[in-house]
Amino acid sequence: MSDGNAVPTEPFDGTVAEPFGARASFCGVPTRRVDRVAAGDVVILGAPFDWGTSFRPGARFGPRAIRDADYLEPDGKRPHLTATVDPLTALPVVDAGDIPIVRGYIEESLQNIERYVGLVAGAGAVPIVLGGDHTITFPNATAVARAHGFGDVTVVHFDAHADTGEYSRAEMLGHGVPMRKLIDSGAVPGHRFIQVGLRGYWPPPETLRWMREQRMRSYFMDEVNERGFDAVLDEVIRLARLPGDGRPARGVFLSVDIDVVDPGMAPGTGTPEPGGLTSAQLLGAVRRLGRELNVLGADILEVAPAYDQPMNITALLAHRVVLEMTTGLAERRRATERQPAERGTPSQPMPHSSR
Repeated sequence: MSDGNAVPTEPFDGTVAEPFGARASFCGVPTRRVDRVAAGDVVILGAPFDWGTSFRPGARFGPRAIRDADYLEPDGKRPHLTATVDPLTALPVVDAGDIPIVRGYIEESLQNIERYVGLVAGAGAVPIVLGGDHTITFPNATAVARAHGFGDVTVVHFDAHADTGEYSRAEMLGHGVPMRKLIDSGAVPGHRFIQVGLRGYWPPPETLRWMREQRMRSYFMDEVNERGFDAVLDEVIRLARLPGDGRPARGVFLSVDIDVVDPGMAPGTGTPEPGGLTSAQLLGAVRRLGRELNVLGADILEVAPAYDQPMNITALLAHRVVLEMTTGLAERRRATERQPAERGTPSQPMPHSSR
């Protein structure tokens, strides 16, 4: 077992890396220990954990697959063709490597995840966690909520499944329950949940009733198809900005389960469900959310490379989700920096650590 109070290891330290761990940083961006990040950093973290899966395991290999999916030079640069910004140079994007996962010790592994994400969020940086199964959203979002205030963070959740399943004392962990656990713990109240892409045959009616009682807003694919994705996304952004109980949220945590996308475009996942979003819809959505909302943290989950045929297209999609999200963040930061100058006042620089 690891020492939970130990100083974080250096990113991609070959002496401590797990066999399913990552070997190189995301797109070749600089590496940094989580206890050395600064306010304004965007920090990539891997969480190779899949002991909460209910069907097909393998998401523990997701962080490595996502980092390796790119076919371009790992030079730390990715200029966006239409946004006229390179998110990896416009923002201080760094990679802190993989969070220590202790095989056979589920609770300790989840505690490590919460501690590492908490170090990043507590420093005023934005954690982007590569999973891993959806179990880890509980420690991820809890850490972000703890840094910014319990009850003050809205979760925007893209998924085929609600992940609000009931749990007993004997089975308190798993990828089907993290959203209910966040509500029950008080970290994120139900009225601060917005879910997009739900479909299929789970959860059961009594769970759906509970979700309505908690005032969660869930957009099922039937509604998305009837109203149109753009109209739904407009409403998602409007709801994310609305105050809850008379108090506006400080920002959003964005949780993306790759199975929100139709398995024809994202087959490499543990619990695929036909009839989902297109890859283009998801990519456009995360970029827009990054641009128009105050994103405090995010995770991209449930990429299982063993099922990712042909040609690792699911890992590539998840990789591009990170790039499109950071592009939106860069566009937002650029607009924020320009606004004071456009009003005739000196522009205050955003927090920016040395590269």
